[in-house]
Amino acid sequence: MKTTDALPLSQPPSPRTLAQPPLTSNVTALPAPPAPSGVASILKTLAILEIVAERGGATAKEVSASLGYPLPTVYRLMQTLVQSDYLVHIRRERKFELGYKLHQLGVSLHRQIGVPAEVRTEIARLHRNAQAAAYFAVYRGADVVVTYIVDSPAAPRLTPLSFGFHEAAHATAFGKIMLSGMTGEQRDQYLDAHGLPQLTPATITDRGELERQLESISRSHVAWEHEEFVPGMTCAAVGVRNSAGLLVGSVAISARADSIAIRERDHERMLRETAAGLSRYFRSGSVRR
Repeated sequence: MKTTDALPLSQPPSPRTLAQPPLTSNVTALPAPPAPSGVASILKTLAILEIVAERGGATAKEVSASLGYPLPTVYRLMQTLVQSDYLVHIRRERKFELGYKLHQLGVSLHRQIGVPAEVRTEIARLHRNAQAAAYFAVYRGADVVVTYIVDSPAAPRLTPLSFGFHEAAHATAFGKIMLSGMTGEQRDQYLDAHGLPQLTPATITDRGELERQLESISRSHVAWEHEEFVPGMTCAAVGVRNSAGLLVGSVAISARADSIAIRERDHERMLRETAAGLSRYFRSGSVRR
């Protein structure tokens, strides 16, 4: 079993482990350039970070060619990122890689969306019992965010689901559960911002059809999606509620459509049991009766 994507709040990494390691002869800081300003520069800087992350490192020329930005602009912005520890310059290979400050930001994000040990335990139990990848998602601001996943080689997660995934709520079971718990105004704002992109031939892209399905989910308290997010895969989810009865999260599983179909009732029962236990936790601090 592989558990990933969340750090326990009770055991935060020591600040000492986050300190920047000393520069070696292979990593060098560049002189501080004049600081660029303006929204355009910020957007360009973020695009540069994304390209370097995606490629596992890149030269200034590669970034310039990929983004279409002038080379002097790219080099100036990359120098600024190096000076701020968001990038490092690998002199021997003449390329830039991600810096240590980004790791600190990542750890802070995990702390802010930390998943309690009791929740992690129940999601792991669901994974074992259902023999399927198991997920926990929550509201974060206006988004539906995956905060914890337990999977294994025999029951892998859906690609591209990982910690922090917050897209395609209309096409995932855990997303539909969370959408069904929103007010009409909240749901309109979410769908207006995100749209209903078609991910597979089965994806619901009609607003009225989605609304009718969400009404049904509100009554049954379980959501299913059949090959709407990934072809050949099925996902199911049940909501988790707090002491006020408000939906605060959802538990979900995913598996191959053919394998989950023969155990659909069992999977639904396990999801409801897990959700009930986590709802008790969010009400009283205890999972079990």
